[in-house]
Amino acid sequence: MSVDFDVIVVGSGPAGVSATFPLIESGVQVLMVDGGKKEDVPLSDDNFLSARRHDNNQWIWMVGEDFHALKMRDAVSPKLRAPSQTYAFADFQSGNQIKSSDFTVVGSLAKGGLSNAWGCGVARLSQAELAEFPFTTSEMDASYEKVSRRIGISGRSNDDMSAYFGLDEYAQPPIPMDGLHKWLANRYEKKRTYLNAQGFKLGRSRLATLNTDFSDRKACNLCSKCLWGCSRGSLYSANHDLPALRKHSNFNELSGFVVDNLHFGHGGWTVTGKTSVDNTQRSFTANKIILALGTLATTRIVSRVLDIKRSLTLLSNPTAACLIWVPRLLGTKRINGFGLGQLSFSLALNNGLSAFGSTFSTTGIPISEFVRHVPMARRFGVDLLKGIMSSCVVGNLFLPGQLTKAETKLSDSGTLIISGSYSDNVEPFMEEARNKLSKAYRSMGALLLPGSFTVGKPGGDIHYSGTLPMREVPGIGETSSMGEVKGMEGVFVVDGSCLPNLLAKSHTLTIMANADRIGGLIAANLCSGSTA
Repeated sequence: MSVDFDVIVVGSGPAGVSATFPLIESGVQVLMVDGGKKEDVPLSDDNFLSARRHDNNQWIWMVGEDFHALKMRDAVSPKLRAPSQTYAFADFQSGNQIKSSDFTVVGSLAKGGLSNAWGCGVARLSQAELAEFPFTTSEMDASYEKVSRRIGISGRSNDDMSAYFGLDEYAQPPIPMDGLHKWLANRYEKKRTYLNAQGFKLGRSRLATLNTDFSDRKACNLCSKCLWGCSRGSLYSANHDLPALRKHSNFNELSGFVVDNLHFGHGGWTVTGKTSVDNTQRSFTANKIILALGTLATTRIVSRVLDIKRSLTLLSNPTAACLIWVPRLLGTKRINGFGLGQLSFSLALNNGLSAFGSTFSTTGIPISEFVRHVPMARRFGVDLLKGIMSSCVVGNLFLPGQLTKAETKLSDSGTLIISGSYSDNVEPFMEEARNKLSKAYRSMGALLLPGSFTVGKPGGDIHYSGTLPMREVPGIGETSSMGEVKGMEGVFVVDGSCLPNLLAKSHTLTIMANADRIGGLIAANLCSGSTA
């Protein structure tokens, strides 16, 4: 069989581009396909506070011409309500034949995937944390470094979170903190010994965000528009990697093509799907296929090809959010600043569990996102928050993924059904985390506002993994140490679905490093003529 390409990469998100670089650099002929959705709501160049005062068209990017923000008021994340981010999530479930029951499902058909609207949190897994992965830690070292240097990371700081993140040797200095976070950081240092003894550690967030100009991307200008999108390229998106790939003659690209199925025959794999422009069925062939559609979409395709009708375990982080008030800074002037995580913490819980979270400025987030959680009438809640919001930071918290009881199952019609709930242990762990956080911040002179600690719905973390886990000896539907699907030899998985565990700490960088590792192994095999 004469194939069209050596490798077809399905998906242009962080995993897809990371797997593609080593292939392209080795001279392999690659076709990358993706859903192709692009940003269609322009942002003004003003910073957030200036735009709120002077931009006569701010309703377009805050509410939407079709009142998107109002229609999505029940969405789990503010990003899902931002009109400028609509394209990143549009049509994912219908386009990939996915339905859910008691579980929030979010994915992307956009060029660049969910990296168009992520929190940019990055972390490296330690040797102990990689123990469940069926390869040695050393195999990830070079890939962690390569990916980190490519995407640009900031946050380097000699603090209590340095070892936790493990990235400072590749990172730029941290982005400047606002006054509230500086105050909290100073108070932490004064109470550090006590807080560490309580299992609480605090330090600068490590982020795929630029503090200094990098390539053709600009450093963060503290405009407070992170929630709505970044026109400067300060926040990493896989879109930023595509121009470098396009410089290579062996890189081919087809956007607006949603893959529906795979077929093997006559020595090669055929990818079939439809184009978004005219809904035309098309197909392409290759020796190898790399699936990087995101955990849920990849799982549906593998389940369909192998006709897996049993339930597959899905990992997802239980999550919570809270509002933290610094009374001594009441009346602080509201200013523009960095809109993503500024300080991050780890929190030791019972039974050896560890929680992770970050705190953010409230500037750039509509007050409506907070008033819904205030235990009083909306009118009075707005008045209260107007008075204290400038002296508050908002925080999030994640628990390990094994505490979510979720699964995927392929229906007879080929639709992937996602269902799930939290385990019975989540409630006591969340209560323990709330109490410990409240105590920790109170010792620093801040208050966890009553009623603000809100546990999210299952799936609302948008951290999905583990359905097709890498194993030393994989079974049907599992993957090898190379990400190759057992029963689908020549098809490799590089997104979150192949991770065997899901910790509380950020996992995207590990997905990218693993994808780079797998891409390098596939390239080496193709160049050597191996069929492995």
